[in-house]
Amino acid sequence: MSRTTGTPDVLVVGAGPTGLALALSAHHHGAGVRVVERRPQAFRPSRALITHARTLEVLRPLGVTDALLARADTAPAAALHLGNHVVEERLAELALPDTSFPHLTLVRQADVEAVFGTALEERGIRIERGTELLGVTDGADRAVAELRTPLGLEQLGCRFVAGCDGPASTVRAFTGIGWRGGPYPEEVVLADLEFDDDRATGTHVVAGRQGLVFLFPLGESATWRMLATRPAPDVPAPAFGQPGPPVERAELERLLRDAGFDDPIGEVAWSERVPLQHRLAPMFRSGRLFLAGDAAHAYSPATGQGMNAGIQDAANLGWKLAFAATSGTPPAGLRPLLDSYSAERRPVALGRLLLTHAAFWGEASTAPLPSWLRGTVAPLAAPAAPLLLHRRRLVAQGIRTISQLRVHYRGSALSVEASPRPAGWRAGDRLPDLPVAVFGRVSRLHTQLATPGVHMLLRPQAAPPVLPPLGPHVTVHRLEGLPGEGLTLVRPDGYIGLRCAEADMTALRDWLRRTATLPEQGRAQAVWDSEPGPNGPSGAASDA
Repeated sequence: MSRTTGTPDVLVVGAGPTGLALALSAHHHGAGVRVVERRPQAFRPSRALITHARTLEVLRPLGVTDALLARADTAPAAALHLGNHVVEERLAELALPDTSFPHLTLVRQADVEAVFGTALEERGIRIERGTELLGVTDGADRAVAELRTPLGLEQLGCRFVAGCDGPASTVRAFTGIGWRGGPYPEEVVLADLEFDDDRATGTHVVAGRQGLVFLFPLGESATWRMLATRPAPDVPAPAFGQPGPPVERAELERLLRDAGFDDPIGEVAWSERVPLQHRLAPMFRSGRLFLAGDAAHAYSPATGQGMNAGIQDAANLGWKLAFAATSGTPPAGLRPLLDSYSAERRPVALGRLLLTHAAFWGEASTAPLPSWLRGTVAPLAAPAAPLLLHRRRLVAQGIRTISQLRVHYRGSALSVEASPRPAGWRAGDRLPDLPVAVFGRVSRLHTQLATPGVHMLLRPQAAPPVLPPLGPHVTVHRLEGLPGEGLTLVRPDGYIGLRCAEADMTALRDWLRRTATLPEQGRAQAVWDSEPGPNGPSGAASDA
């Protein structure tokens, strides 16, 4: 017998990094959230090890970045082995002046999930493990999910369902959305190891004819995490996204030996085969059902995009679901906001898929050309590698692309350039983290905007506009050092939504309406921050 429970705003299916980040974002912006996870325990050992700069930026307003950095290595030393040459480099303080995180950040997925889970618990949200989604229907006014919980069957009504349940997504199956792509002929071998002899600290990367071998000092059940690529053996592979069978010790030793590591393995604490695929859902939304993370796209591990892309999906979707659920706007009026998620994130996912596909071909393919490039050309070019790595700006441009700092939504319905078109930033661009002055003291722009909601940026010298009702989701800032003139609206995920060379009230009202940000009648309260202005005191709610 099933029981029927109340209506949360958002049901999040899946408690990996994507689902937990989405729950944090939606809750932070006012939505009621439930998080369910089919597995009774967290998936361990976890797989991802890198958190990129843009991911840290979108997490900052959620109050979890400091806790992540406390568990991370933000100045990792890396040794790249190319034949008999070893190129050593420390990937910290890169030439990225417009971010507070100009470094490569190594942090285990397990630590990311632990930080997110603690943050949710502090906000009163429990991860309901051992709870499986059996079915979901999309109705005119709500979605209805059928859950199998430790207490029995449950029918749950909710406004939206976010499928963050991995490559074999149950939510995607119920939407009928396809899953285009296919498997790779190569697979990854993962293992947590101890060596009999002391090994130099830092990350080791070997590019050889047979593929790549990584050694990270970030194991969960031993000191070292090994990642190696190899042709997939002609035996049945485990299901994508599920734990794979262990790998024989002799095979691990062969992979290390072929990579030039002769140190004997002392202990194998854990190992598994991981099949890989390249896939993309044709759309990320079907009515009230949404897909995010590995449920929407599956990449190779090249350049470390998977976990990062999922968290950035969550940052894009979380505030939109919260604003839609709490605004009271009729469903037709929510269409631009809700449609913008798939319209914005799917092209980004396609670009990431092409990037990772090309990188993985170069790293892991055993076809003649990539094998020859890794085995012959790379060692010959190794003496020039230090010269290239010491060109900090050149390295930074590559990291900027990998870290998703170049991602923009200029073609989105939520990216509006009012006429006359202002100089400087463009609507849809990521807001750079610039130095600004607050009460005469230098700060960084993202520090001032590290709170939930929409942020309106005004230059102090500009004539104070007579603003329309802005609502409780909007904070107004007057900051010294902002380039250009007029008014800039910054979305909760840190992208520029509206640019006005002059305070265009029609464009402002239209953007607020389009994003379900306009307040109900009688709730015309905005928050002024950063500096007193003629429309209100600093940090106080003020009728706009």
